[in-house]
Amino acid sequence: MIRRIIQIDEEKCNGCGLCANACHEGAIGIVNGKARLLRDDYCDGLGDCLPVCPTGAIRFVEREAAAYDEAAVLANQKKKQANCPSHVHACPGSLSRQLRRAEAEEISQTASPAASRLRQWPVQIKLAPVNAPWFHRAHLLIAADCTAYAYGNFHQDFIQNRITLIGCPKLDSGDYAEKLTEILRRNEVLSLTVARMEVPCCGGIERAALSALKASGASIPCRVVTLSTDGRILDQKEPACPF
Repeated sequence: MIRRIIQIDEEKCNGCGLCANACHEGAIGIVNGKARLLRDDYCDGLGDCLPVCPTGAIRFVEREAAAYDEAAVLANQKKKQANCPSHVHACPGSLSRQLRRAEAEEISQTASPAASRLRQWPVQIKLAPVNAPWFHRAHLLIAADCTAYAYGNFHQDFIQNRITLIGCPKLDSGDYAEKLTEILRRNEVLSLTVARMEVPCCGGIERAALSALKASGASIPCRVVTLSTDGRILDQKEPACPF
């Protein structure tokens, strides 16, 4: 079948291994000091590896390739976990992990308003693995990355008790919709909140989130909040269910 898949330029590759660590499906390995696509059917075409490559050696191409085999990927992941549960070779910057907040902090009325409410890492849409365990039964926040700077109480009012993904549709290449669709399709997400700025380019993150909601078939509550550049809430709406 013809489909989108990654292609690695070995001339540009410096063998750092960041792409292999970012590829949660195990499609990439380091062979003779260079990154290589080991199996077509392990590559889901979502490109978690692209943003971590420091030399720009990875790109998408359309070519004849085996279909993505999720069952084979999951079996391989289980095998790796059994053999190397510590994942000692993972890059600390992109390693998926859940941030444990003390339960008292989550529910206390006296918790410091300045305390971080972030519950997981990474937060960048392009780096987040689509099968991360913290997506299960999560209330998901998809936010334009400027929102947290414009709105002073963003952690308390938006991030608290949600899983947070951020991005900038103007600065990031590609469309978030495909990856967000897979996140919503593969996980039992309970609700979706979209936080965006008033500037026109920020409409891209709203469109991607709502397109993903429709494409995934997830019937969940959705809210879109628009913030002004001086930190006010300008608009809140609950788009009609796409079904």
